Amino acid sequence: MQSWLHILEQLGLVILVGGVIGAEREYRSKSAGFRTMILICLGSWIFTSISMTLTHSTDDRIASNIVTGIGFLGAGVIFKADNRINGITTAATIWVTAALGMGIADGAYTLVLISTGVALGALMVLTPLERWIDQVNQTHTYRIVSEYKEDLLKEYENLFEECSLRYKRIKRTRKGDSIIGTWVVMGSEKNHNRFTKTLMHHPSVKEFEF
Repeated sequence: MQSWLHILEQLGLVILVGGVIGAEREYRSKSAGFRTMILICLGSWIFTSISMTLTHSTDDRIASNIVTGIGFLGAGVIFKADNRINGITTAATIWVTAALGMGIADGAYTLVLISTGVALGALMVLTPLERWIDQVNQTHTYRIVSEYKEDLLKEYENLFEECSLRYKRIKRTRKGDSIIGTWVVMGSEKNHNRFTKTLMHHPSVKEFEF
């Protein structure tokens, strides 16, 4: 049976680790924030501690079940919006925070503190790099509805090339006197904006989703 002092030390570390990671998520207004991360770290710590008390060793079955349960929790924060998948970073953060709680219960304090620093570095320090990469290369799905005209879609594709964008046509449909084209397009933010501005003033365009 663990002493009260040992339990309080671990509980303080749980609050610290879960709190600093949760504060970063809260600052960025993510769905799983300050309180959630503390509770995730606390829950993993409690399950692992009880498992070690009952079996007098680290029970791999409890650990594997925690990982499974956290997987379901993480899946709940992932959603699709505006042709993008959102929440994956928060889901991964939930997974890491649970692992840190398990490490605290096992007494691996050095590993926990180093891993917490790495996690915070990935969330905070690497954000500017991620933004730069996103500016250099973005993937958009364009859907253009236009008056039917022979080779009109090819005209749009020539415009992609003029704007230095890489494209793949995934669908084309004729509906009445309209033709609808859908493309997956990759390139820099600057080139996407250039194409968008040009197409906004194209005389044949009826609808444009981007």
